[in-house]
Amino acid sequence: MLRQALLAATVSGIALLSAGSVLAQTTDSAVEPSGVDDIVVTAQRRSENIRDVPFAVTALNTQTLQEVSAGGADILSLSGRVPSLQVESSNGRYAPRFYIRGLGNVDFDFTASQPVSVVLDDVVLESVYLKGFPLFDVQQLEVLRGPQGTLFGRNTPAGVVKIDTVKPSDDFTGFGSVTYGNLGSTRAEAAVTLPASDTLQVRGAILWNHRDDWVNNAYNPSFANPDKDDLGGFDDLAARVHVAWTPTDRLSTLLTLQARDYDGTGTMNRANALTKGSNKLNDNFDRDTVYYDGGRNNFQKQKTTSESLRVAYDFGPATLTGIVGSYQGWSQGDGDIDGGVATAPATASYKTPFNSETGTLSSDLLQNTYELRLASNGDGRVGWQVGAFYWDERFNLVSGTFNGVGGLIPTKITDIVQKSDSWSIFGQGSYKVTEALKVTAGLRYTDDNRHYNGRIVVGTPVGGQGAVSVGDQQVSGDVSAVYQVNDDLNLFARVAKGYRGPSIQGRNLPVLTTANSETVMSYETGLKARMMDGRARFNATAYVYEVSDMQFTAIGGADNSNRLINAKKGEGYGLELDGDIDLGAGFSLAAGGAWNHTEIKDKDLLVAVCGSNCTVTDPIVMVGATRRAAIDGNPFPQAPEYTANLTLNYVRPLGADTELFASTDWVMQKNFNLFLYESVEFMQDTHFEGGLRAGWRDLSRGIEAAAYVRNLTDEENVIGAIDFNNLTAFVNEPRTYGVQLTKRF
Repeated sequence: MLRQALLAATVSGIALLSAGSVLAQTTDSAVEPSGVDDIVVTAQRRSENIRDVPFAVTALNTQTLQEVSAGGADILSLSGRVPSLQVESSNGRYAPRFYIRGLGNVDFDFTASQPVSVVLDDVVLESVYLKGFPLFDVQQLEVLRGPQGTLFGRNTPAGVVKIDTVKPSDDFTGFGSVTYGNLGSTRAEAAVTLPASDTLQVRGAILWNHRDDWVNNAYNPSFANPDKDDLGGFDDLAARVHVAWTPTDRLSTLLTLQARDYDGTGTMNRANALTKGSNKLNDNFDRDTVYYDGGRNNFQKQKTTSESLRVAYDFGPATLTGIVGSYQGWSQGDGDIDGGVATAPATASYKTPFNSETGTLSSDLLQNTYELRLASNGDGRVGWQVGAFYWDERFNLVSGTFNGVGGLIPTKITDIVQKSDSWSIFGQGSYKVTEALKVTAGLRYTDDNRHYNGRIVVGTPVGGQGAVSVGDQQVSGDVSAVYQVNDDLNLFARVAKGYRGPSIQGRNLPVLTTANSETVMSYETGLKARMMDGRARFNATAYVYEVSDMQFTAIGGADNSNRLINAKKGEGYGLELDGDIDLGAGFSLAAGGAWNHTEIKDKDLLVAVCGSNCTVTDPIVMVGATRRAAIDGNPFPQAPEYTANLTLNYVRPLGADTELFASTDWVMQKNFNLFLYESVEFMQDTHFEGGLRAGWRDLSRGIEAAAYVRNLTDEENVIGAIDFNNLTAFVNEPRTYGVQLTKRF
C-alpha cells in the first residue's frame, strides 16, 4: 500500500503544486487547451495519418524516448510504454527480447528466432544480438501490433517495432545533450545536420553512455578488486552517419553507416534471492552486493558495424525503391549463472548446490538484406505496392563452459555455425470503395531455410553433433478495412495470417532440438477517434488470435540448456486502450492499458521443472524417474495479463519564450509467469516503475536544463530467474537521478 500511495502522491503532487501557479494566472495567459497534433506514421511503408491505419499502432516521439533513457537505461525501458509491449533480457544490455500481445520467445541464444521484428531505418534486425542497438537521435518509434508479414521482412507474427532516426534536411540543425547522475552515470549525445549543397546533406550523431561499477563482489575471488566495486558499470559508444544525395527531383539516395562498441556487465544473477513458497525477494537480496566465485565479474563486450543504401526513383505514377543493408558483429562474455558459491558454508546466504559458469568465447555475425519495392504514388482511389525481399545470415558461435571457480581454461567448448536465408515476394493493394470506406489486402510468399553444424571441440565428444537443416514455405497475408464515420472517428477491422519459420537450438550440445514452423491467425477490430474539439485522442482495439504449432523454448529445469518444443495450439485475446488529452492550464495527459489473456492448448505437452526448491502448481507426470509438468492451460511466459502506462505533463510559460516544465510517467505489468510451467515462486504479481523530470527551457535559444529521477520509488522487481540450481533471480535497474543540460540549434 505504501508504494501505491507514493505513486498517487507523486502524480497528484505535481498537479497540485503546478495548479497553484495556474490559478494565479488570467484566462488570457496562453495556457488554454490547444489540441493534440495529428500523428503521421509509416506503418504501411507510406506516410499516413495514424487514424487511417487499419490495425493497432502506437507511436513514441523523441521526447518520450529521451525522458525514459535519461538515467542511462537501454531499450528495455520501452517495456510497458505501449499497450501489450513487453521487453526483457537475461543477456544484459545487448540482446533484448520483445513480446507483443504475449507472443515472444524467452530463448537467450543469439541464434534464436523471434516473433517480434525490429526494423531500424527500413533494415530488419533479425537476430536478438542486433536488437539492443542503442536508441539515439530517433525521430519516431512505432509499435505495430498483430501479424505484419505482408510488408515487413520475416518472422513478424506478433508485430513490429519500427525505429526511424532523424534524417538530413536542407537546414543546419542539431543538438547536444549531457546528463550526469548517481552511480557515476554520464550520457552524452550530439547530432548535427550539414547541408553541403542543394543536393547533398549529411547528418551525424553520436552517443556515449557510461556508468561506474556500483556492485561489490563480496566473495572477493582472485579476479575481483577487494577495495573497489566490481560490477554494474558499462561504456557504450555508438555513432551514425546519414548521407543524403538528391541529384534530381526524381532520384534520391540515402547512405547510412553505423557502429557500436560496448563493454560492460552482463545480467547479475543473485542466488537464493527467493524463498520456497514465495515470489517476493527475501533478505538475501542486496542490490549493491553479489557473491561470485566464477564468471570473471560477468563481463560483456560487443562490437557491431553496419552499412545500408536506400535508392528511390520517382517515375510519376509509381516510385521504385531499393534497400541494401549489411550488419557485422562480434561479442564475448562470461557469467556466473548460479549466482553464488557452491563451496560456501551450508549456512551462507549465497550457498548453491553446484557451480554453473558459461560464456561466449566469440561470436561472429554477418547479416545481409536486399529489398526492392514498387509503390503507387498519390492518394487516388487505388493504391498498391509490390516487392521482393532476400535475407541471409551467418552466425559462428563459440561457447565455453568453465569450472565455476575462476578458471580461465574452459572445460568444454562448443563451436556452432548456423546459416540462414529467406526470400519472399509480396504485394498489397487498397481500394476506396467510397470516400468513407477503404479496403486493403495483401499476400506474401516466403521460403525459409536454416542450416546448422555444431561440434564439441574441447571436452568429451557425445551425441547430438553434426549437421541439421530445416526449411519451409508459407503464404501469409491480411485483409482490412477502415470506415470514416466522420472527420473525428474511424472504425477498422483486420484479419491477418502470420508465420514464423522453423528453428534450431544447439548451443548447449549434446542437447540439439528443432521446432516446426508456427502460423498465427489474428482478428482485430477497433476505433480511432479525436474528441473534445481536437483536444483529445482515443484508440481502442479488441483482438483474438490462435497459433498453430506454437514454438516454445523450455529453459532450465533439469540443467542450463534450451530445448525447442511445439505446442499444438496457443490462443490469445484481449483489449487495448490508449490516448492523450490536452487538459488545459498547461496540463496534458497520455495513458494506455491492455488486458492480454494467453493460454497454451496442448494436453500432452510436458516440460522439465525446477528441483525441490520451488513449488510447482501444475499437475506432475513422472517420465521414468524424472518429474515433468503438464502445462496445458498455462499462460505464455513473459506475457503480463495487464499492462498500463501513464504520463502527466505540465508547462508554465514565463514570458520571453521561456517556460517551466514537469512530467511524471509510470508503467505497470501485472500477473506474468517466468517459465512455461507454473510455480508459486516464478509467478509474478504487480510490477511498476515511475519517473519524474522537471526543469526550465528557453525556446528562442534552444536551451533546456532539467533534473530527473528514474525508478522513483526504487522498486525491486524480479524480471527473470534461474530454476535449475537454486532460487536465483535477477532484477530491474536501481533508482537513478541526476541533471541534464541540452542545447538545440
